[in-house]
Amino acid sequence: MDYQESNFDLTAYLNNKKELINSELDKIFRKLASYSHIVKAMKYSLMADGKRIRPILCLAANKAVSGNLESALPAACALEMIHTYSLIHDDLPAMDDDKLRRGKPTCHVAFDEATAILAGDALLTLAFQNLSSPLNIKESQALLWLNVIHIISIAAGYKGMIDGQMKDIISEGKSLSLDDLKNMHALKTGALIEASIVSGAILGNGSQEQIKQLKIYAKNIGLAFQVTDDILNVEGNPVVMGKAVGTDKNRKKSTYPLIMGLKESKIFATNIVNNALKTIEIFDNKADPLRAVAGYILKRKK
Repeated sequence: MDYQESNFDLTAYLNNKKELINSELDKIFRKLASYSHIVKAMKYSLMADGKRIRPILCLAANKAVSGNLESALPAACALEMIHTYSLIHDDLPAMDDDKLRRGKPTCHVAFDEATAILAGDALLTLAFQNLSSPLNIKESQALLWLNVIHIISIAAGYKGMIDGQMKDIISEGKSLSLDDLKNMHALKTGALIEASIVSGAILGNGSQEQIKQLKIYAKNIGLAFQVTDDILNVEGNPVVMGKAVGTDKNRKKSTYPLIMGLKESKIFATNIVNNALKTIEIFDNKADPLRAVAGYILKRKK
């Protein structure tokens, strides 16, 4: 199956799920003991206008295997906390030193550097507090949740997202091969996307074959997401994106457009999305959100 327009209303789906996730995140913050300075900083970044792609993918994978959406919501919220923590730290002066994120001043600009570091740390710990809460786990699902916590912790840790960020930092100013670039982004971007999809499927009691195919789908769209990110850094609209463009070139980073060319990168992204769609042909129309999200990643403007 090649990517093509469908009748599925992705805009309505994304808006509905984004509203649901934002509502759940707001509930979590209303339950916190205090609205201290650090909680304000955490909420400032978390409740900014993010796409919520990772939690939405978690819920979409859960639906694809005929799961119960409520069972996956705590994981979806935790994944967004982890993603937001990574953005706060990526934006720090010691990292990318970005001033704008999600259309707002970055956390260290709005507050200060120390507060931003601690806000990121706090969101990461709050994510695992939420994942492991007995209030969210039925006794019959305890082993499933333990597996999900294990998968997400690997994806967010030194063998996943953090390793990818480290590789990104030490590769600035160097010319990477295409394989090295793919490997770096499989960790930096792809690991948490894969964990999101696999977690949703596990919590939906998906079969081994379903989880296997969804894992391959995830690897493909994780790569496609990064390729389109690199393309947008070249030709995106900073007003629409809510962040600066041209920063990869300024930092002398290896990117897909730099290595392959802009036109070739777009073709590459399309081929990856088509590969992703082929892997989920075993699913019925419950996987339509996943099919539509794959197309969205290809066509997104931010």
